[in-house]
Amino acid sequence: METGTPDFVPAVVPARPGPGPTPRLADGLAYGGDYNPEQFPRDVWDEDVRLMREAGVNLVTLGVFAWGTVETADGERDWTWMDEAVDLLERNGIGIDLATPTAAPPQWLLTAHPEIAPVLADGYREPAGGRNAWCPASLLYRRHALRQVESLAERYGRHPSVRLWHVGNELGGGNARCHCERSAAAFREWLARRHGSLEAVNAAWGTEQWGHRYGRWEEVMPPLGRHGAPNPALFLDYERYSSDALLSHYLAEKEVIERHSDVPVTTNLMVGAGAQVVDYASWAPHTAVAANDHYTSVDDPLREQDLAFSGDRMRGMAADRRPWLLMESSTGGPSWQRRNRAKDPGEILRHSLGHVARGADGVMFFQWRASTSGAEQFHSAMLPHTGTRSRVWKEVVELGARLKSLAEIRGTRVEAAKAAIVVDDPAGWALRHGLKPHRDLSYGRELRAWHRALWDRQVLCDVVPPDRDLDGYDLVIVPNLLVVDRAAADRLSSVPERGGTLLVTYLSGICEADSKVITGGFPGAFRDVLGAWSDEFYPLQEGEAVELDDGTAVTDWTERVHLDGAEAVVRYASSSLADGPAVTRRAVGGGAAWYVSAPLAAESADRIAARLIADAGLERAAEAEPGLEAVRRTGPGRSYLFLLNHDDTDRTVAAEGHDLLSGDRVGPETTVPAGGVRVLREPVRQPGHHAPDHIEDRP
Repeated sequence: METGTPDFVPAVVPARPGPGPTPRLADGLAYGGDYNPEQFPRDVWDEDVRLMREAGVNLVTLGVFAWGTVETADGERDWTWMDEAVDLLERNGIGIDLATPTAAPPQWLLTAHPEIAPVLADGYREPAGGRNAWCPASLLYRRHALRQVESLAERYGRHPSVRLWHVGNELGGGNARCHCERSAAAFREWLARRHGSLEAVNAAWGTEQWGHRYGRWEEVMPPLGRHGAPNPALFLDYERYSSDALLSHYLAEKEVIERHSDVPVTTNLMVGAGAQVVDYASWAPHTAVAANDHYTSVDDPLREQDLAFSGDRMRGMAADRRPWLLMESSTGGPSWQRRNRAKDPGEILRHSLGHVARGADGVMFFQWRASTSGAEQFHSAMLPHTGTRSRVWKEVVELGARLKSLAEIRGTRVEAAKAAIVVDDPAGWALRHGLKPHRDLSYGRELRAWHRALWDRQVLCDVVPPDRDLDGYDLVIVPNLLVVDRAAADRLSSVPERGGTLLVTYLSGICEADSKVITGGFPGAFRDVLGAWSDEFYPLQEGEAVELDDGTAVTDWTERVHLDGAEAVVRYASSSLADGPAVTRRAVGGGAAWYVSAPLAAESADRIAARLIADAGLERAAEAEPGLEAVRRTGPGRSYLFLLNHDDTDRTVAAEGHDLLSGDRVGPETTVPAGGVRVLREPVRQPGHHAPDHIEDRP
């Protein structure tokens, strides 16, 4: 049994002072993937580095799962193989993203101390064999982990080939929540820091309901069991604690590394649509370069838009829109989906450049060489099981050449967006758990729907947390922000007052930050600025639909809406809500506030988005039909237009410049082949003007 007091970050983790310069990870854009030489015989390594050079690889992630291969028993370390791998990469000019191997505790540690493994809500302790098989509250695990990190940093902290430090791997992937006694004690300490007293916890959680008032700290436990009806405020605080506990571990490893190395430190996030396993917006300020793992889902009909959303969210987490790094992606099917289909020809290039278009300064894959054994033996790789005669290998080599031709783009930033979508992990956690009026709603649904409406029109938007300064945005969309604190609600409500446009969807502003319902009419936090409110929710049953007077229908959710200064833009046309407002708009000074009380069909959202774009005067990166993605990156005296055709027919668009991929000069119209990509070094534009002023060629 462990003893001692947990050492955890306070309820709000202070971010470091403003970010420093963007780390230079490679000459040009970074390219490579996870390299696990310990999985293969030594005679394979020389072939690996030869093929890496052929493919244009300049950065690899090393050592992610190598703890047990280095520390073979408690305190017994053999660095021979890693020393040789590091030297081999150095001789071949390949940089290293050196990972701390703490995502994979060695078997000797798990066997000696099974109590470090996480415990599920039903009391089941996870057995050895998975990833991140450790409880974030375990001091014993942390001592062993930091000891291994210190040994690693002492040995390689000043090595010239180490370009980046990579803490753990996908923290929270496998251990996002632990419900053991140790975690319960750490949770109570966290609550004391956040709320100040047990009385304040009772008040925040409304524990008098169901008679669950706490009289002693020892009575407070994490959400346990399978009853499905935890106090929503307890649940939400446990989610927040769990995120902070994992962040605490990341910061502890980071501190050890920085005692021995000046190389920047990061960790790989898992940012996509919907609620994430931890609150990444609070993590990003602690990384020297924000890094993301992104995998598309085979059954997603708009995989490329999910990719774009992820990139916009990565960029939106950095206040200065600085470049980020795609740490992991796949050349084909991953291993964890139900049906892991390969990518179609051309998708590796198009998807990779889609990330670059939205701010990535590097493209990395999991992994370099496909594993022949183990849990991920069928996960795709840069060098697949079929070797260099495969289509994937040919496309990997082509991608390396294309990224080399885009070297001059490194360090440029995606141009400033004038539209923003607000996303908040705690709001997503609150929506999906507990006894809600509709228990099958997905937080990512509305996020994706409104992002798609802008994406289809080549209108750039940042996906930002609710505590972000919104002054630079002319359009702000707030989907399903179920819980919101007063400061964020006031900041959002001020958007139309300064002349901007605010759109709020159903199930936003319903509760305070501690999940307490705001009374007086929904959405309580926004009803004044919206000039509209609801008194009753009408969740629809499976297969049920309600018609709107714009000729579309809605499913899943409707509300009885009342006007209080707003006008009805769209009305319900059937059910007991017939003739009642479904979408409202209120003019506020020079701006406007919209309320959408139901999940609109795509064509209905498209019409509203077109009006929002026109009213806000938002510029499009290119005038094109949906299916052609257009994004612009800029730097001093430079402008680059990415055009990605996700359709199966050629597309022509008004654009001109020097295509960095083909070497051709194109314009004033440009044809983008079906499934193809163009990256144009544009004529330099004056701010606010589409027309070119002069052509600037760069070597």
